[in-house]
Amino acid sequence: MKTYQGDRTIDGIIVTVDGNALDERRELKTISEDGFEWGFEGPAAEQLALAILADHLGDEPRALRLSAPFMREVVANFANEWVMTSNDVAEAVEALEG
Repeated sequence: MKTYQGDRTIDGIIVTVDGNALDERRELKTISEDGFEWGFEGPAAEQLALAILADHLGDEPRALRLSAPFMREVVANFANEWVMTSNDVAEAVEALEG
């Protein structure tokens, strides 16, 4: 099971998957030039949603299709520090597609 984690630090925003930096997946789609953000709706939050989904699903078309709703329902509601497991992502995807 993977663990996704985000934190706002004095050095900036850090987002990891299993302790390693999460790839922004800009080669898939550049939604934001400014990197990741969360806690509200916007391009940087959707870039994070896309990155999490692409990593978790391994299905780029599906990740692209779900990035906006995942951003609105999940990423926009993250606190300053957050942790999400692959099980949490799977449950959110199931709710969005259900």
